[in-house]
Amino acid sequence: MPRLPIVLAHGIARFDILTESLLEKLHLPETQLSDRFEYFKGIKTHLEAHGFTVSHPNQSFAGSADLRAEQLKKRVNEVLTSTGVEKVHIIGHSMGGLDARHMIVDKDMADRVATLTTIGTPHHGSPVADHLEKNGGSLLLKILGKVLVIDGLADLRTESCEAFNRRAENDEAKNPVRYQTYSAAENLNAIFAPLIPAWIIVRDHEGRNDGLVSVRSQQWARELIANDGTRNTIVQHDFPFPADHLNEVGWWDPEEAINPLFGGGLLKQASKFEDGVKDLYLQIAQGLE
Repeated sequence: MPRLPIVLAHGIARFDILTESLLEKLHLPETQLSDRFEYFKGIKTHLEAHGFTVSHPNQSFAGSADLRAEQLKKRVNEVLTSTGVEKVHIIGHSMGGLDARHMIVDKDMADRVATLTTIGTPHHGSPVADHLEKNGGSLLLKILGKVLVIDGLADLRTESCEAFNRRAENDEAKNPVRYQTYSAAENLNAIFAPLIPAWIIVRDHEGRNDGLVSVRSQQWARELIANDGTRNTIVQHDFPFPADHLNEVGWWDPEEAINPLFGGGLLKQASKFEDGVKDLYLQIAQGLE
């Protein structure tokens, strides 16, 4: 039986937007070189090298969950048409996981998704989004607030996510999709420097986090229960090593560095770390069959 294709769903305000825009403008095909600068760094290439068919959607930079869900639906249907299969696996990072849930529930796509794996997804929202909406916070958060336009930011507020959870639970408990989550956390001394203000906000409100989303929010729930008592279990996993929100999609940052006497040179450390993330995605993909 052939493997089902995998769709990688990126989060809000994707940081590789310039690379993606350049490829589209010049009508250049995605290559292994460009994959090294993708949101999911090198992950598509790594999975394809092991026999998987992988698609990178390009959803709205910071649009609403409804808009991004519609765009994800379009890409999923394109993948189904081109491959001739009936379902896909989705691996969603950050808001990409919420986009997929909105797509499955609100866009009549439950029968076209075999599994949804979320990584670093704010299923219960993020205090950072609450903070940005209320007062803008520090200079860094004010800048982020201008980038994350209100449509996308509003859907990441804790109130918005909890309202969606309540509205969607009956459908999610009954549909055939298999759900699993991966949650990550990292100590302050290893967090990617620009995420430090956000890490402190989340810690003060919800404890352990990856610099943007608490572990509790990433875990979602142990099971979903429908009005008629139907249950759908959510398999919860911990990221196998400390990671912040950037690390979760394959990007190493200098805060991860250790003494070269023990860990080797920085390039070697970066390569080893990023290979570990790619191998985790491969393990996830292999476990979906």
